[in-house]
Amino acid sequence: MMTTLRAWTLCASLGLLSVPALAADVAAGQAKAKEICQACHGLDGNSATADYPKLGGQYSDYLAKALRDYKSGARKNPIMAGFAGALTAKDIDNLAAYYASQPPVLARKY
Repeated sequence: MMTTLRAWTLCASLGLLSVPALAADVAAGQAKAKEICQACHGLDGNSATADYPKLGGQYSDYLAKALRDYKSGARKNPIMAGFAGALTAKDIDNLAAYYASQPPVLARKY
């Protein structure tokens, strides 16, 4: 019984220690956004042009999936495929976390 309890405690402790290593780096996401995404989507993800989707405040899992799908070709857009194709898995996680952390801007009604 005591051995089982120690084993569970050890596994739980190791699991908790690995969580920060898996966390996305928002600052790295901002740097990548400045490098690649800013021209169309804006640095904060709230493009001033209606031609480009607003990314600020979107769910990070949605953004990451969209980028992975552009990269794999599951989602079709030749421009985004080119940009996403150059991203690593870590870049995708960092960008998704960065844009999810930005405040959303609602579209104006005309």
